[in-house]
Amino acid sequence: MTVNGQRVDLEVQVCNEGDYPERVMYYWAREFSSALLTGQSYSALPRTIIISIIDFPLFDCEEYHSFFQPLEAARHTLLSDKMGFHFYELSKLPVEVGQDNMLLLWLSLFKAETEEELEKIKEMEVPVMSQAINAYYTITASSEFREKERLRAKARHDEAQALYNADRNAKIGIARNLLEMNLPHDQIAKATDLTLEEISKL
Repeated sequence: MTVNGQRVDLEVQVCNEGDYPERVMYYWAREFSSALLTGQSYSALPRTIIISIIDFPLFDCEEYHSFFQPLEAARHTLLSDKMGFHFYELSKLPVEVGQDNMLLLWLSLFKAETEEELEKIKEMEVPVMSQAINAYYTITASSEFREKERLRAKARHDEAQALYNADRNAKIGIARNLLEMNLPHDQIAKATDLTLEEISKL
């Protein structure tokens, strides 16, 4: 989306699947490069910002907000203000949030996992937050949303099952190779986490 002439990409990530900084830089490169139309000069490229709201710790610091721009390593001279990365780590938010701090209120809304946490925000009687929570309740009450959630949960279950089966098949393959080498069953069990009964069946 475009905000005040800047391209802004908002990313929300619940689980750390690895390589998140590289993933964010890829998003930025895609957004930045696609903004230049044929025949335009490079100066026409807009300031492009990636905002990441993440529900896992990423940086070794206490601050919940980190902002990155390209700087010269020794002098810290800014190369260009057209690249920027905001990271908001939800796990580092303060416990108490005042009703006058809109940024922390919105982040707390993203962090909320229970109706009690949502109601606590709603009790502050900040109109825009109440509207957002009411809209959330309306959406989640729809049959279409519940069906999407069911399919999403099923997909997560199927993925976990597939990973479990792949891991188990790999262990069985290793156990068979070790059996051919006449390794004692107890050592194979220790190496593969299979039970002695499972190994005997092989």
